[in-house]
Amino acid sequence: MQRDQTGDRSRESGVEGSNAADAHLPSPVSRLPSSLRPGFWFALPALAVIAAFFVVPVAAALLLSFTDFDIYAIADVRTLRLTWGANYVRLIHDPRFWTALKNTAYFVVVGGPLSVATSLAAAMLLNTRMLRFKGFFRTVFFLPVVTTLVAVAVVWRYLYHPRFGLLNYGLAWLGFQPVDWLGDPRWAMPAIILMAVWKNFGFNMIILIAGLQSIPERYYEAARLDGAGGARQFRYITLPLLAPTFFFVTIMTMIGYFQLFAEPYVMTQGGPADATLSLVLLMYEEGFRWWNLGFATAVAFALFAIILTATLLQFGVSRLRAQPGG
Repeated sequence: MQRDQTGDRSRESGVEGSNAADAHLPSPVSRLPSSLRPGFWFALPALAVIAAFFVVPVAAALLLSFTDFDIYAIADVRTLRLTWGANYVRLIHDPRFWTALKNTAYFVVVGGPLSVATSLAAAMLLNTRMLRFKGFFRTVFFLPVVTTLVAVAVVWRYLYHPRFGLLNYGLAWLGFQPVDWLGDPRWAMPAIILMAVWKNFGFNMIILIAGLQSIPERYYEAARLDGAGGARQFRYITLPLLAPTFFFVTIMTMIGYFQLFAEPYVMTQGGPADATLSLVLLMYEEGFRWWNLGFATAVAFALFAIILTATLLQFGVSRLRAQPGG
């Protein structure tokens, strides 16, 4: 009996000791340095908002991509079925997905470098000492960025008009036949690219101007004393010192151009013959025209995987170039 009582007391003391030890375990907040704790509490409301309106919806959308959620499931959730990877299998076998992927890749590969090159040329032009009224020209070049796309589309649809458009008027003056810019599958995507570059290059131009102005002038003065011309100054001074800004602009432009939606939606509705159908436009049609929300979210996460892969590749190439001898 004494042994049993002794064992019970030891077990009770062990439980009390473990509870006491658990009570004295430091919380995640208490593990932070005292200088960071106020910052954590100040950031907590913002983190809660991000979790509520970003993390939770993204997690819900990921779960949705493994179901057949459609308009019937909205009316009666009991009709919702778990399909696992059926939406992604359907994605692989859907010819419209590959058409949209091809169009989006064409837009990114052609429009992205063209937009960045135009932005760099405009930034260097506005950064020269001889140019007057720089503020005016910056405002003019940046104005298309803040102009609503509907107003831009009205103007550009008139420019692209097959009979009365200004572009075809110029072609006729040069002796060429008119082009149905938005009605011909061969020219629809180049027309969308041209409008997108015109509308968006001003944003990158402002960032590149800031990068150019951060380069010390003494480097150019030393290069001029050594007899270096403008081309050599651009190659050996401007481009290397502008590389971080240029890399940021390239990444942001690529991500934005992969999300092509507004331009083809307003100008062509994805036509003619799906020549301007993009991945985001396909996602919109599947989700909000046909109410195949499960398949639409699968398209969204496929696009996310593509953008993530392309971004990581660009980061890898940038690191290789940054290494000695790269």
